[in-house]
Amino acid sequence: QVQLVESGGGLVQPGESLRLSCVASGSGFSFNAMGWYRQAPGKEREFVAGITAGGTANYVVSVQGRFIISRDNAKNTVYLQMNSLKPEDTAVYYCNTIRRSWTWGQGTQVTVSS
Repeated sequence: QVQLVESGGGLVQPGESLRLSCVASGSGFSFNAMGWYRQAPGKEREFVAGITAGGTANYVVSVQGRFIISRDNAKNTVYLQMNSLKPEDTAVYYCNTIRRSWTWGQGTQVTVSS
């Protein structure tokens, strides 16, 4: 069973940056398209960004041009570089496969507030 551990969240001001990391234990990481998701209070979990096994990325419109997803298959890690953060980016951020096939981790809290 693959375990996912997210880290890198925090409290930042609007316009600042954060880099999130997600480490997957177990096998199979390099073969899977991975995604970052987020869940704001009172809202459903939503897809934010994805990256194929080969490194092709895609983003939701709201983060296009501000967030960058990347992966290091040697480290079983997927990253999310978040720039120009806005208050509406406040949420708990999670990673998982694109099909959401692994057990969710605990997530990492991102709070954007002045």
